[in-house]
Amino acid sequence: MGSRTVGRGGRSLGGGLVVAVAGCLAGALTACGAGGGHGAVKPTASGAGAGASSAVAARGGTIGAPGSACRLPVTFALAKNWKPESTVPDSTGSTSSPGSTGSSGSAAPDDDLAAEIADALLHQGPVTAVCEVDAKPAGHIGFLRVWTGEPGAADARSVLASFVGAEKGAAQAMYRTFTTGGLSGTEVEYRVTSEILEETKTERALAVTTPDGPVVVHLGGLDDEEHRAMLPAYELAKSTLRVTAH
Repeated sequence: MGSRTVGRGGRSLGGGLVVAVAGCLAGALTACGAGGGHGAVKPTASGAGAGASSAVAARGGTIGAPGSACRLPVTFALAKNWKPESTVPDSTGSTSSPGSTGSSGSAAPDDDLAAEIADALLHQGPVTAVCEVDAKPAGHIGFLRVWTGEPGAADARSVLASFVGAEKGAAQAMYRTFTTGGLSGTEVEYRVTSEILEETKTERALAVTTPDGPVVVHLGGLDDEEHRAMLPAYELAKSTLRVTAH
């Protein structure tokens, strides 16, 4: 197998944020702007989901609750060896500190540009990336990412449609409803084409609404092979999804 370029599904938004920014500047990311398409809703029986996979990964830790790696409006179980990391900016307003300009605290123009691009990468449609779970420790190239939005009247379907619509190259979106842990939501399976990489791959996501706002959980991956290999981790997250207790 020849060398493969890691696209959006294989880049980190947290600790590897600078790498992602550099990739975006080089045109290597598959989603650095708005665009995409929408598909038809296909309701399914309770508990059904997009795609044919129903295997569930071996359970590792749990995120979402206070004190976990990512505090979220929902909690769910992680696949064994998957590593979570918050992408929420710290108290200084930054998600990483490379390229520090010294005690003066002033940022160089390049730092401002990187920060602007990083901010764009952390937003997609109506939601913001707040947590990513890295699959590399489990032997895969990809992430399970969590995005949250502000409380409002939008339902899960419309939030998810806006999320997919904001991903450049997204098409063939197929939506389904599901229920889990007292939550009703919508999930989607769609194809994303990178004009630069000349590759098309499958991605999927689910959305639920909570009193603290909507939550989107997204699974990408380097390519279709990696995506399929990581589906059990996605299924585990979906089947254990619960509203975080206050």
